[in-house]
Amino acid sequence: MLEMFSVSLFGKDRKIRVYLPKSYQHGLSRRYPVLYLHDGQNVFGNEEAINGVSLQLHQYLDDQELDLLVVAIDQNTEGEERVNEYCPWKNGDFTEKLIGSIPTSGGKGKEYVKFIVGNLKPHIDHTYRTNPEEAYMAGISLGGLISTYAACSYPHIFKRVAAISAAYYRNQEEIENIITKSDLSSLEKIYLDCGTAEAGENERVSELFLDSNQTVFHLLKTKVKQTEFRKIEGALHNYETFKRRFPDVIKFLTSET
Repeated sequence: MLEMFSVSLFGKDRKIRVYLPKSYQHGLSRRYPVLYLHDGQNVFGNEEAINGVSLQLHQYLDDQELDLLVVAIDQNTEGEERVNEYCPWKNGDFTEKLIGSIPTSGGKGKEYVKFIVGNLKPHIDHTYRTNPEEAYMAGISLGGLISTYAACSYPHIFKRVAAISAAYYRNQEEIENIITKSDLSSLEKIYLDCGTAEAGENERVSELFLDSNQTVFHLLKTKVKQTEFRKIEGALHNYETFKRRFPDVIKFLTSET
């Protein structure tokens, strides 16, 4: 079952989509882990999905009867606001190496994550039967970048994190630095994956994108015992491929091993 409500974020209304598992209406004393996801329009139905393809995650969760709440936060589709909100820092030197220029975008990500921790999560924990100690986060592309930042900044809150085809290149230097400096001993597990053809026929960019993700993985695995990286052969950077492999992400995040 899906519920929706709006919150004020950066001075404007933002839609929040909440998935409740099948068992939620029956086990009235039961409390559930919560997975926070970005790019909320692309998480459930195709009707509002950017470019018309979503993860259709509710269908998978219903089919598997998983006891998991999902909170999907819509992206801001105006101009460069998605980049601004999902990048904790201004775009850096590695950005220029990959795309040939350094945009002036980025820098709102810290405030965005602070909103999730300080406003949204308390509201979700108050409104729904959650286990406040079991909060996870996952994201795709820039959503993977901001999820990794959240894990480093609030490791006592987001215990399990997944970054799918993460666009670390936007903040490569800073994300490496924060991982190196952070105490991540309270994190339980981290999942990363990346395709070998993220940029399609542009092999140079695809290689840099993959290198970027592998560098982050090697840093994280020295900090978190259960850190997994999967290289997806031939995978492009689009929702058709993300949708196919997202069930494995959910299995990783919800499994006890």
